Amino acid sequence: MTTAVIVGGGPNGLAAAALLAKAGLRVTLLEAADEAGGGTRSDEAILPGLLHDHCSAIHPMAIASPALRALDLGAHGLRWRLPEIDCVHPLDDGTAGILLRSVDATAAGLGPDGDRYRALLAPSVRHWDALAEDVMGPLLRIPAHPLLLARFGLPTVLPAVALARIFRTPQARALWAGVAAHAYRPLSHPLSSAIGLGILTAGHASGWAVAEGGSRSIATALIAVLRAHGGTIETGVRITDRRRLPPADVTLLDLDPGQVADLYGDRLPARVTAAYRRFRRGPGAFKVDLAVEGGVPWADERARRAGTVHLGGPLAEVAATEQDVTEGRMPERPFVLVGQQYLADPSRSAGDVHPVWTYAHVPHGYDGDATEAILRQLERFAPGVRERIVGRRVTRPADFAATNPNFAGGDILTGAKTIPQLVLGARPTLDPYSTGLPGVFLCSAATPPGPGAHGMCGAGAAASALRHLGVHPPWEGSGPRRRRE
Repeated sequence: MTTAVIVGGGPNGLAAAALLAKAGLRVTLLEAADEAGGGTRSDEAILPGLLHDHCSAIHPMAIASPALRALDLGAHGLRWRLPEIDCVHPLDDGTAGILLRSVDATAAGLGPDGDRYRALLAPSVRHWDALAEDVMGPLLRIPAHPLLLARFGLPTVLPAVALARIFRTPQARALWAGVAAHAYRPLSHPLSSAIGLGILTAGHASGWAVAEGGSRSIATALIAVLRAHGGTIETGVRITDRRRLPPADVTLLDLDPGQVADLYGDRLPARVTAAYRRFRRGPGAFKVDLAVEGGVPWADERARRAGTVHLGGPLAEVAATEQDVTEGRMPERPFVLVGQQYLADPSRSAGDVHPVWTYAHVPHGYDGDATEAILRQLERFAPGVRERIVGRRVTRPADFAATNPNFAGGDILTGAKTIPQLVLGARPTLDPYSTGLPGVFLCSAATPPGPGAHGMCGAGAAASALRHLGVHPPWEGSGPRRRRE
């Protein structure tokens, strides 16, 4: 029987393992931590019964993922839940940008910007099922739907601040800026619109979903698929020497490029080693989980019904803070993301005490304390919130890195989304999952399409591994079958 070894059990390693096992390979997954899941883990560390997600929390790209749909995770217990309002971006004057599941409903709330918002997004949302595999895969390939992809892709090349100029109201501009800021890039740079447009399109198509029972439910379902097809998982196994790897026909690495260079040393082609050593890391995350009695008392009532709240003020403020963190400066008012997953999934709360998930964008490797800056941003838009906080847990950039080496410096995206790395991944090649070693593939979020719980990086690497073995990936369409580099 053909064998595969997967090193690293984050969502991409798990997706790759499950897809290969379903394709008939005998799969062994090795995970350094005591439990698999990587960024898709959850726990009750603050209060019993109060469930917080470790990292990945809101999943517009995962619910829309072709890879996860191919694995039929619903049959293995995964249930998606949707909030009443997807996202709110409040402003100091009491107004806000409001993102709803429907493009038309969102447009209706944007007043004079409604028609422009609809024109920007509605065509791609309408065709998302056809677009998803092209958008959520390597860019250097022949697309299945070139005209649809071109229509989607043309606005993505613009700097986010330039695209914002199509809007006239501060509410629409702020809403766009907050979504674009998920890229952790200066909003003045080319292609800084790409990730934001991807999130908005997928979100309007499928919703800003949360996993019932916490993000760990995604990992649990992936593990169930893997085991149902005969795969095995070994936890507490940290591979730092390639001689410890079991022999296998293919090996997939859910690691950042630097770890791959360390693991394989001079066995890698020199050009690959050089590229992996040059791989650039991005800004960090500083996370504060809160236990809030009665929920956050947002000044804007609509934020009390939103699964996600972006705290960053107007477009100019968001752009300035993202520029600061990229250049290594800690802003006084950082961009803060707030997750209220319990609104869609009440099982996460403990009575009237609710889990509130927050993190701020901070410079890479930031060693200060951003807790007070996060609380000030909360108080700015929710006066009185401090009096409701009955527990907290702080996760600094170094803490992220200690529990997941892929998150070095608190870089939870596994790499800066510069133009080369956004387009090409870890190195320039037609197959971004290839390491240059026959049978060895990179499957982490350092490869296209990048970070998230969607598993598409793992699916891309698994497809490359099967092509290496002369097998067409059964979850892909019947388009041209090309042997990759």
